[in-house]
Amino acid sequence: MRFEQDVVRALVREQHPDLADLELRAVAGGWDNQMWRLGAEWAVRLPRTERAPHLLRTEQRWLPVLAERLPLPTPVPVRVGEPSTLFDHTWTITRWVEGEPADRAPITRLDAAETLAGFLRALHQPAPTQAPASPDRGVALAGLRNGFTSALTGIADDENADAARETWERAVAAPAWHGPPTWLHGDLHPANVVVRDGTLAGVIDFGDMCAGDPATDLSAAWILLPPGTADRFFDSYGDADEATIARARGWAVLRALHLISIGRNGRLGLPGGKPTWEPAGRAALDRALTEPGH
Repeated sequence: MRFEQDVVRALVREQHPDLADLELRAVAGGWDNQMWRLGAEWAVRLPRTERAPHLLRTEQRWLPVLAERLPLPTPVPVRVGEPSTLFDHTWTITRWVEGEPADRAPITRLDAAETLAGFLRALHQPAPTQAPASPDRGVALAGLRNGFTSALTGIADDENADAARETWERAVAAPAWHGPPTWLHGDLHPANVVVRDGTLAGVIDFGDMCAGDPATDLSAAWILLPPGTADRFFDSYGDADEATIARARGWAVLRALHLISIGRNGRLGLPGGKPTWEPAGRAALDRALTEPGH
């Protein structure tokens, strides 16, 4: 579903009339939600997939709780839109996070390793028992084997296929996470962070936030950062043992394969494809397979 500007304007005017006269313009990108810029400070996010309303409710409930301790800007919900005769689902007005998505403007500065590590240290605190859980994030990798096998077929003829399989199997065999479930972003990939002046400037799209194994997020050492900085990241993060790093590398391989698949679909003009994700995924896969992380 796509929304026309007059519909978005009507929704804002109906429920948040004090903001209704601000400039409104569409923003490219987004997967589960379509986004509009509202004035200089805000953004409107409207769900366009079946799962999106649930993800927005997660953000509305939990991101304001976590954002206070996070050292980077996040799209904190500032107003909530409720279902009405104009639109059947919840929607959100959030803080606008200035920057360019990393799938279009990759991180290039080496000190982004410390910036990302500091963000994840602040985020990865024990989560309460009522925190959301996810079937495919923060969980044991062994339960995702079918998804990995399917994703690997996308590079079956690639020189990296065997190395990807070996890295994945080592990650699955690594000791499991035995600490308390920690808060996770759950979906750290290039389209969900923003970049300014070559460095990490904000983290967006917290709809998949959940509690579980921090290795899911630590995969960002290879997914997001420039070459040669994974060791620097883990030195700064400071609380990841060998098993956690092995699992994180497995997560990085899995996520890179998904980026490649979605990117290829975009290159072929298939629905849901994102052309900029394929080169980002291939670069991430190469880093995950070749760079140390201690």
